[in-house]
Amino acid sequence: MAGITMVSLLVVLIVGTVVGALLGMVFGNAMEPNALLAVLSGLSGTIAGAVARNTLVEQGIGVGEYEEALPTSVFIFAVVSSFAGSLAGFVVATLVHEPSPAWIGGFAGLFSSVLTSLLVVAYHMSPR
Repeated sequence: MAGITMVSLLVVLIVGTVVGALLGMVFGNAMEPNALLAVLSGLSGTIAGAVARNTLVEQGIGVGEYEEALPTSVFIFAVVSSFAGSLAGFVVATLVHEPSPAWIGGFAGLFSSVLTSLLVVAYHMSPR
């Protein structure tokens, strides 16, 4: 079961990071590289990663017998946590080098996806 959950977490991380970076480039053409750009990119990356994961689970691709689609409450918590991840990504992107929309979006998507993945792990854990 751990390997199957790892596959779904990697889907969330990869899709969230790629979508965040791509939308960072798209939004970067329309606005200054700031915290709003990070929040929009991170939120979009988080939603895309969660939808991609649920799509794979519903189709039964690479999932085990215990894997199931996430409920709406986990999606809502993921949206809330994406704000924290996006702002953390913005801070890291500005500390690493001069703010670039692609880097801001990529870091925002990555950190938001990490927090979403932690929510998925917490949801799948059974209490002892």
